[in-house]
Amino acid sequence: MKVLALDNLSELGIQIFREAEGIDVDVKVGLTPEELKEIICDYHGLAIRGATKVTEDVIAVANKLKVVGRAGTGLDNVNIPAASKRGIVVMNTPGGNTVTTAEHSLSMLMSLARNIPQADYSMKQGKWEKKKFSGTEVFNKTLGVIGLGKIGSVVSDRAIGLGMQVIAYDPFLSEDQAKQMGIRLGSLDEVFKEADFITLHVPLTDETRGLINAKNIGKMRDGVRIINCSRGPVVNEEDLADAIESGKVAGAALDVYLVEPPGKTRLIGLDHVICTPHLGASTQEAQDNVAIAIAAQIRDYLLYGTIRNAVNAPAVSGEALENLKPYLDLSQRLGLFLGQTIQAGIKSVEAQYSGAVIDMELKPITTSFLTGFLTPIMREDVNQVNAPMVAEERGIILSETRVSKSENFLSLLRYKVVTEDKEHVVEGTLFGRSEPRMIRYGSFRGEFDLSGELLLIHAVDKLGVIGKVGTTLGARGINISHFQFARQTQGGEALLFLNTDVRADQTALDDLLALDHVVSVRRLTI
Repeated sequence: MKVLALDNLSELGIQIFREAEGIDVDVKVGLTPEELKEIICDYHGLAIRGATKVTEDVIAVANKLKVVGRAGTGLDNVNIPAASKRGIVVMNTPGGNTVTTAEHSLSMLMSLARNIPQADYSMKQGKWEKKKFSGTEVFNKTLGVIGLGKIGSVVSDRAIGLGMQVIAYDPFLSEDQAKQMGIRLGSLDEVFKEADFITLHVPLTDETRGLINAKNIGKMRDGVRIINCSRGPVVNEEDLADAIESGKVAGAALDVYLVEPPGKTRLIGLDHVICTPHLGASTQEAQDNVAIAIAAQIRDYLLYGTIRNAVNAPAVSGEALENLKPYLDLSQRLGLFLGQTIQAGIKSVEAQYSGAVIDMELKPITTSFLTGFLTPIMREDVNQVNAPMVAEERGIILSETRVSKSENFLSLLRYKVVTEDKEHVVEGTLFGRSEPRMIRYGSFRGEFDLSGELLLIHAVDKLGVIGKVGTTLGARGINISHFQFARQTQGGEALLFLNTDVRADQTALDDLLALDHVVSVRRLTI
């Protein structure tokens, strides 16, 4: 077996490959995309960090490739759907950078509070400007944490140790779990209103893109300080620059940017902005840890078929996997759907199986649902291996039951998610041997195709609603590829479930919401 190691992977990881009998490793640095495409056909394994782009074009010519391993968490640089289609396992090392990134966030916070980089630069110019660089204490100040995943949780724990009060926004964390962490949960507006410092630890989604913008900055305290070590596009850089120049925001500390490398922008050029070149995971300990982990994972998969920390394959034997595949796909799609529709603290997940499926190994199916369900919440931190652990860490109670008979279907998968405000139920089955369908969403029943771009529209069942929705989307150049209408009673609450050829933009969503009798519009991607 041949492995290609790129992106300056730590020598400790390379050594694992060199010591493995049956594996030959080549180390190459600085390959262009074209150079990678020319040689990738010779390799069974690919070990990367964040620089190499494993695109659809690369995967198309990787005829021998069995596994791609990312030394780190983020997989934005790997085309996972293309890899999955070709049966290529994609692995990462979740948690390997957690402490390092959290520590960098806290370092940025302290530097921001005490103007350390600016004072250092001044001293090196031969100046002595004590009054100019007078700072503020963090003790007894309120830290607003947006996103309480692994990194946000570590930041909160360390901040409490510094004597800070922590208020956090995470719509998927329960009040009980937050209390155990010594954290007070609040709404996004409450965090904006109360925090002296705000630190961001969120994935990049439609909801978080541009989260720090002029409107939300206007809700913040005068003199607030903002730290971003998550994703660059979460911050509207022009709006933040305006707020710093006006004095509304006292300063910002940034490790990530809208474009990387960003060059010299107006925001970066401001005196009250501290910048680092995406150093969140850049410690020797972290790079060694993730390199060792990914090398061991790739080795074990190539030599023994063992799968760990895969984002597109469960940890089961090859024989069992063949029979489970359709159900794994169905359960993950049901999870992805439900995970994008819930915005409340999660208490429990109940999985119930009936019919022929109960004769199979159910744990991978339940894990597949959890992976799909938690992915919109945690993004790259969740995979088939760690999903149960992530659920447990967030205080989610998991149960699994078998029912011998399924009255109307050969096999039926039913999932109930209990949140702090209500219960959410989905049911799914297979049409034929492998076509996944959701057949129940809450009180609505139908044949719902969980694939591609979706629009979920709640409306009142009134004459003309369906036609107006179709006309509105047509005017925006959005074709409907599949449509399902469900209602409880004539003239009552109705659900319009649409598959579209292209993703609806925000303008289209606004147009739909403005229609008479349309109550809500949600855009999903499966």
